[in-house]
Amino acid sequence: MNDIQAFLAVAKEKSFTRAAARLRVSPSALSHTLRNLEARLGVRLLTRTTRNVSPTEAGERLMQSVGPLFEQINAEIDKIGELRDKPAGTIRITCSDDAAEQLLRPALPAFFKAYPDINVEIAIDYGFTNIVEQRFDAGIRLGESISQDMIAVRLGPDWRLSVVAAPAYFAEHPVPVHPQELTQHQCINIRHSIGGSVYAWEFEKAGRSMSVKVNGQLTVNSNIHILNGALDGIGLACLPDFMAQPYIESGQLQEVLVDWCPYFSGFHLYYPNRSDTSPAFAAFVNTVRYTGK
Repeated sequence: MNDIQAFLAVAKEKSFTRAAARLRVSPSALSHTLRNLEARLGVRLLTRTTRNVSPTEAGERLMQSVGPLFEQINAEIDKIGELRDKPAGTIRITCSDDAAEQLLRPALPAFFKAYPDINVEIAIDYGFTNIVEQRFDAGIRLGESISQDMIAVRLGPDWRLSVVAAPAYFAEHPVPVHPQELTQHQCINIRHSIGGSVYAWEFEKAGRSMSVKVNGQLTVNSNIHILNGALDGIGLACLPDFMAQPYIESGQLQEVLVDWCPYFSGFHLYYPNRSDTSPAFAAFVNTVRYTGK
């Protein structure tokens, strides 16, 4: 097969020198290959002169019969190469449902259209999942909570917490003006992982930080359910501002303790520091990374 391809290159180029450069071999080695092929076939395929090389009648016949077949083979091999380079596979991501809603949901329709051979599996988890042990490609967390041995890619801007409740709740309860007053209110708690402790609400003002353990009848493990509980008037909620803001603007929620609510370093995609990142994962990272716009 290689010898026939060598013959086709010489016959097309009509020069051992040019064909040798195309095949990345020496002219003498190419000439030796062609002589061996002619010896095995028992016919002369090329007419050689000091000035040029041209196919004999047998050479012309071989070119016409096998030349198109080899062109088809090379074309099919190129197509296989395109499939190899085309991003494909399954990407497994672990994150909270609010991160999935804010960051992944807007990006996925265009991503799936651009990369029809890539599948994305999202596992909702508020705990600190070990992505290596659980065989996830990446996770999404606040930038400040990511281990230094991980690569972190920013997915969105910094955001702060918002303490909110429905107007109906405040019609029956006083508006808190200090975080410690929350202990006298019905608050909706979150437990990030099964068996873990209930999250203590974090506050900061004028360089002073504090955490408040609030009480309430409802505890969930999802910010979306906290939001729904607040909208239903069950109690006060502590939510990312991007979740609460649309309802604050519509009047469905009322925000309190604004000057006590701290900012966090935004969501980041994190994954192990490795050199074998797949084209599919690289395409995903380029799609969801934050551009500051």
